[in-house]
Amino acid sequence: MPNAFASLMLLLWPVVAWRLFVALPPGRALIWSLLGAYLLLPPPPANFDFPLMPALDKSSLPNLSVLLIIVFVLGLKPKLLPESWPARVLIFVFVLSPIVTVFTNPEPLIFTETFIRGLILQDAIAQPINQFITLIGFMLARNYLQTREDQRDLLIALLIAGLVYSLPVLLEVRLSPQLNNWVYGYFQHLFSQTIRGGGYRPMVFLYHGIWLAYFMLTCLLAAMVLVRGDDGENRMKYLIAVLYLAVVLVLCKTLATLVYAGAAGLVIMLFSTTMQMRIAVVLAAIACLYPALKSADLVPTDALVARAEAVSPDRAHSLAFRFENEDILSERASEKPWFGWGIWGRNHLHHPKTGAITSVSDGYWVIALGTWGWVGFIARFGLLSLPIFLLWRQLALERSDAKKRSRRSATYTMRGGAHANTEAALVDVSPFVAPLAVMLGFNLLDFLPNATLTPVTWIISGMLLGHVELLQRQRREARTPNTLRTFMPGKKRTVL
Repeated sequence: MPNAFASLMLLLWPVVAWRLFVALPPGRALIWSLLGAYLLLPPPPANFDFPLMPALDKSSLPNLSVLLIIVFVLGLKPKLLPESWPARVLIFVFVLSPIVTVFTNPEPLIFTETFIRGLILQDAIAQPINQFITLIGFMLARNYLQTREDQRDLLIALLIAGLVYSLPVLLEVRLSPQLNNWVYGYFQHLFSQTIRGGGYRPMVFLYHGIWLAYFMLTCLLAAMVLVRGDDGENRMKYLIAVLYLAVVLVLCKTLATLVYAGAAGLVIMLFSTTMQMRIAVVLAAIACLYPALKSADLVPTDALVARAEAVSPDRAHSLAFRFENEDILSERASEKPWFGWGIWGRNHLHHPKTGAITSVSDGYWVIALGTWGWVGFIARFGLLSLPIFLLWRQLALERSDAKKRSRRSATYTMRGGAHANTEAALVDVSPFVAPLAVMLGFNLLDFLPNATLTPVTWIISGMLLGHVELLQRQRREARTPNTLRTFMPGKKRTVL
């Protein structure tokens, strides 16, 4: 069980977040408040569980803290709802659909020796609150992390966090994953799953070794983005960081992240912005369509297991086990397809006598589908992937306009005319935005075998949505004639 220091750390984090917001601009304070909490606070079961409220843990407590600080301490008024109507619809469905899930699951699951209670009115109150708290990082990132400078701040923060966190990672590689036990008084997962390749797979203060490996992958990709996007004297430093973080990632002993590192690194370092966006769109589409592809038997599971067998028999057995449980849990989800089974493990299979869970849910997609049904799945995956699709469409519009402006410019030149101001670029597209979309796309792809949905995922998704809205505003302003801007409502004019 968590010790007193674990509770103290959770209790003090709102104070830490407050000091960060006092010392830093809102965007940077938001990044470090959520990222620091994810890396340093104790993982579940350490939490504060109040009546009629969702448990406040290392994910929900920092989110709620930063919102209260921004609104009541700084006096800011963030716009929580996005400008895009599909995003608004998905947010409302995300937050409110659990109410329907509760009222469609009143029956208990009864076993010989025990039972799991049905969902009650208290759940219908607590779950929407929990869903709203989950989205706070996404909504605030959309408000305060819109520009290229904000995106660079996030990439720098990930790089710094990865370099600092690599020290306890290397310690656990050598001594075994014991830091959470030493500091917070409990081991957060099965120790047997940390033994890998004749050594240990580190966890530090995260949920599992897979989560830690994926975080180090994210830091590695952030360093690669900085190498490509920075043409100054820091470029060599970033390149050294890339090589160092690549070694640390190998020591995390997680095969999937090594595959992602090779594929995503190639895309980030060598491909054009247009190709990067196309790949991000394809990855997001695969993640969203995977349940339908799986049910139609269009996922080559046997071929994937055979390919894993060529690498390692243990990895092949692990992959086959995941596919088997996916099929079991998908069949369970089909019994309540629209709004799912709800919380308390009701989406799992259970031992008929003891009620113990007999299935294993690894992929986030099957967890979302079984718990919240197709409606909840679409809300989650749609909201996370929508910024990629909107950004792809926005950049396509910019390319189309650029071609038109180029043709007009050529016409003016042939006629001997001067270039007009309208020939300049209408919007300022960040060079970091396409690589960030690629990072988010690979994270969505990892939702298929794993449940690596983290605060960093929500921050990147909200940041991309905020950048799309910034581009749309710049586009509208650039297309507004100067004479109309002068007389637009809300603009103060002085008559002398």
